[in-house]
Amino acid sequence: MATEKEIDEVIKMLDEKTSDGVSRIGVHRVETEREDYVREVHHHGRCDIGSPFADGSVGNFCD
Repeated sequence: MATEKEIDEVIKMLDEKTSDGVSRIGVHRVETEREDYVREVHHHGRCDIGSPFADGSVGNFCD
């Protein structure tokens, strides 16, 4: 279970991101990762990060 201090640290990190102009944030907690592991993924479009459209694996469709 997370401590109040850990929760406050996450809230502070998210507040800083939104203050910096980040408008979409996805937070995923993975039990198998190290406790200190943090990964940030940036995307300059409005597609969901990691979606086929965001990573370019969907080609353009012709009529």
